[in-house]
Amino acid sequence: MDYGFPILSSLIFLPMIGAAALLFIPRSNEDDVRRMALLITIVEFLLSLPLWFQFDKSSHLMQFVEKHPWIPAWNVNYYLGIDGISILFVLLSTLITILCVLVSWTAITDKVKEFFAALLFLEGAMIGVFCSLDFFLFYIFWEAMLIPMYLIIGVWGGPGRLYAAIKFFLYTLVGSVLMLVGIITLYYQGGHTFDILKLSANAYPLKLQMILFWAFFAAFAVKVPMWPVHTWLPDAHTEAPAAGSVILAGILIKMGAYGFLRFSMPMFPQATQAMMVPMLILSIIAIVYGAVICLGQDDMKRLIAYSSVSHMGFVTLGMFALNYQGLEGAILQMVNHGVVTGALFLSVGIIYEQTHTREISDYGGLATLTPIFAGFFMVFTLAAVGLPGLNGFIGEFLIILGGFATKTWAGFFAATGIIIGAGYMLWLYQRVFFMEKNPKMVALGLRDLNCRELITLLPMLLLIFWIGIYPNVFLSYMHASVVHLLQQVHASTGSVQANTNAIVECALRFVGG
Repeated sequence: MDYGFPILSSLIFLPMIGAAALLFIPRSNEDDVRRMALLITIVEFLLSLPLWFQFDKSSHLMQFVEKHPWIPAWNVNYYLGIDGISILFVLLSTLITILCVLVSWTAITDKVKEFFAALLFLEGAMIGVFCSLDFFLFYIFWEAMLIPMYLIIGVWGGPGRLYAAIKFFLYTLVGSVLMLVGIITLYYQGGHTFDILKLSANAYPLKLQMILFWAFFAAFAVKVPMWPVHTWLPDAHTEAPAAGSVILAGILIKMGAYGFLRFSMPMFPQATQAMMVPMLILSIIAIVYGAVICLGQDDMKRLIAYSSVSHMGFVTLGMFALNYQGLEGAILQMVNHGVVTGALFLSVGIIYEQTHTREISDYGGLATLTPIFAGFFMVFTLAAVGLPGLNGFIGEFLIILGGFATKTWAGFFAATGIIIGAGYMLWLYQRVFFMEKNPKMVALGLRDLNCRELITLLPMLLLIFWIGIYPNVFLSYMHASVVHLLQQVHASTGSVQANTNAIVECALRFVGG
């Protein structure tokens, strides 16, 4: 579907142009830089809203399509479009970037215009990844994200920022190089085209599928991150400024899971089914390992970082359950994780700006010192542990349901991870907010949330309740795309579950009214 106006191109290049414009503002006018960055991100978010309201939820086809010849000699096109999966992450990207600007308002005091320029450029590249339908274009945006994220960690991060930035860069780069080999192989095997939709429609020999599955796995597993290639994430989160951690948790690590959905599963369906059990095992290891490691963390950001390893294990488990419930739960949980974990990192960034410590033992008694902040953090904590009525519950419920439907042991171990998760998150909250007041905190004379900080956290709070109470608003966007994806995965073997067609028919009838 083509809507005429190049809305996707506008969403990609508006923040990039804005990033360039910031560099012309005199360095001394830091407040002007901040206001300009905020204005650009707000306009970007408003520009993305028509995607939500004009999207046809009954269709699995790409919408808001833009396609123009780019490098004819290589059959490369400037090709953009979104479906019911990618639309959610485009909208999440535009919202989260606003919050990153707000949380950095007073936290970033050095090289201010360079920081916000990097943040805006990163936003454009992220949206480009979710919108690209040409592999050549996709890879450019995929690699373009590395530069600003590397700078955000390496320039504005903590004491160990250089180590964390280099580790992040090297892990991601090695995976990306292997993915590039896979893309080139697909180009020659798929009829000399980089068109993602055409390549997804081709049938490849099983041996080739297996090789390419692992080539793409190298890039996507690092990005998720899956165990055992997860070790860059805690370091990156710990050293990154608050905005960097929010972007990493909210958007960047979702791109690995998105890669599995967009490329690995539809292009290599037989390999996907062959690798189902190993992928489920890796997901369960991530769930349990990440949760257990959280119990021993003393640094708040590091604890939340390892919780991301556990939560993203749920996402990959739901995806590779290869059924309707698990797949929809995985996609919704990707959004949920971006909201909840992003909110937790925003909260840690806000309190760190006053205390300049992330050590859990340095806190205590914040429930009486900062009651409003304590209330927000409590909601975010309960959402993270999957309390019914909040957004974390419905995603985990669908994933476990899908896990039990495919492999009983997968659902069982996933449920075990939820129990451990509740333990470390509630223990974190108890130590920070309910233990005896730490004299250090009292001496600092901590203030509660100000207006800017309230505005920063409020959208996350609203999304947590909205998704938790009425998740079908979000699930309805992905129904048709999930159905189509499952058909692609199971078409080669005809192994679609007996009840899938009935579920699909009911879902489409509901969405179509």
